[in-house]
Amino acid sequence: MIHAKQQALDVLKQKILEDGTCLELADQATNLVMGDGNPDADIVFIGEAPGKSEDEQGLPFVGASGKFLNEMLAEAGMVRDDVYITNIVKYRPPNNRDPLPEEKKEFWPYLLKQLQVIEPKVVITLGRHSMEYFLPGMKISQIHGEPKRIAFGDDHLVIVPLYHPAAALYNGSLRQTLIDDFLRVPGIIEKL
Repeated sequence: MIHAKQQALDVLKQKILEDGTCLELADQATNLVMGDGNPDADIVFIGEAPGKSEDEQGLPFVGASGKFLNEMLAEAGMVRDDVYITNIVKYRPPNNRDPLPEEKKEFWPYLLKQLQVIEPKVVITLGRHSMEYFLPGMKISQIHGEPKRIAFGDDHLVIVPLYHPAAALYNGSLRQTLIDDFLRVPGIIEKL
């Protein structure tokens, strides 16, 4: 099962390249950063876009935010290899700017396909950019850490919006909030 899912994700990556998705970003990027982790994971983390380290290594969340994410995973009793980590936008925006609405829109169908392949129990959005597509019109400051059940194709999906690790690194007051929300994740999964 894992092998078949990884193959499907590899095919999807190739399709993004063949389709010429977000060529302006692709031309400036070193790598298409598809995702990392267990393709049969119960939990998928979705960030916004790769940063400099991620673009260089071709893997999501390997810079300072990734280090903090790994620490929070460990505190919550999870291992990075057991989850799947990706971003809504798969190429690094220049100068680490926020992804533009049209860039997110262009990658959205591929993100949905990733989720259809992986079939997670829970999707944890990291930051407002990935949250807004699943929970439009909501503010992360009001709903962070609260599980939300949404329709997803013929099924339902549980979304847990969290602040992005980078936000906690830049704004120390969010650090404990993010850690507290993160520690609630195992309990949310147990209730499913």
